[in-house]
Amino acid sequence: MSRTERQGRYFSEEFRRKKVSEIDRNITSVSDVAREYEVARASVYKWIKKYSRNQKRGVRQIVEIKSDTLRISGLKEQVRELERQVGQKQIRIEVLEKAIELAEQDYGIAIKKKGSFGPCSGSTIIPMPGNGR
Repeated sequence: MSRTERQGRYFSEEFRRKKVSEIDRNITSVSDVAREYEVARASVYKWIKKYSRNQKRGVRQIVEIKSDTLRISGLKEQVRELERQVGQKQIRIEVLEKAIELAEQDYGIAIKKKGSFGPCSGSTIIPMPGNGR
């Protein structure tokens, strides 16, 4: 996100209070909030100064526990990994389709049915010799 886009954003008071509350309860850190929502750490510290109950009492926080901010980061990483896997599967599909196409040309036979494939019903059981059906 560009600096101009970030400057045009507005975080509601409710949102800022929620994030400050998470920081107060050691659920997340200033760095995590700043990184996840692309806001300056100085801004988060201003939120803390304005909304924090602990700040007003002079309490200093040390411990950091997972929060929805960390969860979001983890989920984004998981999405990236799944997108990577889907990309690899797509490449594999394209390679296999090309191999089938080349085999059809080389041997002059139709290996796959032309047109779109519908979903398999899965309800038909074909008896196999020796399986007791």
